[in-house]
Amino acid sequence: MSEFFVDPGGDDSWPGSEPQPFATLDRAVRAASEMTGAVVVQLRTGRHILTDSLDITRGDITFQAHGYGTAEQEEAVVSGGRQITGWQHREGGWVAEVGDLDTRHLSSDGRRVERASIEMLPGTATSTDTGYVTDVTLDWHSPADVEFVHRGVYPWTEARCAVASTTVDADGTTTVTMAQPAFGHAHTLYHFAWDGHVSRGPGLPTRIENDPSFLTVPGTFVLDRSRPGRHLLRYLPLPGEDPEHTLVVAPALDVLVRVTGVCDIAFRGPTFADATWLRPAAEGFLHYHGGHYYTGGKVETVTIEADRSWVTVPGESSVIPACVQIEDSTGVRVDGCRFTHLGATGLGLTGGADLVVRDCDFGTLAASGITATDSRDVVIEHNRIHHIGMDYSGAPGIAISETSDCTVAHNHIAHAPHCGIVGGSARGTRILHNLVTDTLTALADGGGIYLSGSQGDGADNGALVRGNVIEDVHTPYNFGLYTDYGAAWVTVEDNVVRRADSSSVLQVFPPLENVVYRRNFWDADPVGSDDVPPGVVYADNTTLADPTALDAATATLRAMAGPRRDDVDHLELG
Repeated sequence: MSEFFVDPGGDDSWPGSEPQPFATLDRAVRAASEMTGAVVVQLRTGRHILTDSLDITRGDITFQAHGYGTAEQEEAVVSGGRQITGWQHREGGWVAEVGDLDTRHLSSDGRRVERASIEMLPGTATSTDTGYVTDVTLDWHSPADVEFVHRGVYPWTEARCAVASTTVDADGTTTVTMAQPAFGHAHTLYHFAWDGHVSRGPGLPTRIENDPSFLTVPGTFVLDRSRPGRHLLRYLPLPGEDPEHTLVVAPALDVLVRVTGVCDIAFRGPTFADATWLRPAAEGFLHYHGGHYYTGGKVETVTIEADRSWVTVPGESSVIPACVQIEDSTGVRVDGCRFTHLGATGLGLTGGADLVVRDCDFGTLAASGITATDSRDVVIEHNRIHHIGMDYSGAPGIAISETSDCTVAHNHIAHAPHCGIVGGSARGTRILHNLVTDTLTALADGGGIYLSGSQGDGADNGALVRGNVIEDVHTPYNFGLYTDYGAAWVTVEDNVVRRADSSSVLQVFPPLENVVYRRNFWDADPVGSDDVPPGVVYADNTTLADPTALDAATATLRAMAGPRRDDVDHLELG
């Protein structure tokens, strides 16, 4: 076995030994490609800054924080960020010229900094085919940097569309022209009717971001790109912050690490931080459901009530990318890592097999924590996933789709603006002993755990949802456990749901087929349990409205849910 050391204070001309370490991860990867056999890359304390995405196409490498698994484990951060210096005091805030840097994100001493924003479009505004007209003068400094957020076009969606320009007319009204093709695509996608009332387009914005005139709340920022090649970063500091002693980092990369087509790769202990995602520009972010968004093309109409109620859905959609990507690889282990301050999804598994994500922490993420798509033999266990979907509210904590034999077990998902765990069509999915708390804090019509579509072709390879505890599902229209949209071959048993708008729902469209609900505990009867549809078996479930009685009856199930703890032995997956 070969071993290389990487230290931000090292030198890439050195041999990469412990006394003479490399300075960059890229140099270590190049050195590893020249070796045969297994290679371990030891990351020493500090910020390992990437100037380009780290592409790994050679297998049999372990990247680990030095001292991993011991009390002496070092804090190694793999960062795609750029430290901002050269601040000037101007207009009550800090301003730095950052060249052609383009980013949607910022952190200050490890705190996520929100983009400056206002609520709603000022004045009395109306929608047009190309944008909006409002009866007040909008004095925006850099209109082409402004982005509209549209929350709740459908109850489960949140779209983003950029402004192209504004024009102030002689009477003081302002015409806002939206960027294309996003705004046109929004009119194609968001076309629906409810009880005979027809609507088209995203409607008025619910929030507007990123103009210097919005910079009124301390601890927010704006990126002003009105001067090409001489962008200005504007930051309104918190009380007590000093530009000489505050570490301000702007993510500059979309992708930190990309592993492609290899075997036997491991990441043990490092932190992955400081990435952005620049997609929501003129192309927009036209969200539909989960981590999926529309990029144009065919839409399909789903009729709810003939001639009165329908919704449109994308014929095809794209998925929010991940900042750490594992593609078409086998034998990959991600253990004890941290993913934070990332502008898209934390970790994405696409294709491949024998993939394990264990004991990791995912937090302060713009989108999902973990996604797995078209992969087989996947284990996602004992992870903590929290404060996700901070820019893209529909993104769930964990999302799996088109997988085979995927186990999601003993994770804790918390503080999610929509669903906690989402499973699309798959085979052999096992969702076991997870703790899901404080979900659907922003969008509606979802679940703490949500499954849709076919989950197999028989009981032997269907989905098993067992032993999960789901608590505190917010918004006025939600379901703790949600089997939806033609879910088939699902067994839902021995779960606990409390403090949800509805514990579950049995009557959905298209209807459920070969779905079993048994031995579950909740504080309210599921919707439809008084008239169980033909495709559902509903047996031996217990409703206990009294919280004390529910706690007593479910103590063992609640003790088993979530990641391993110091006072609980490692639990076998049931």
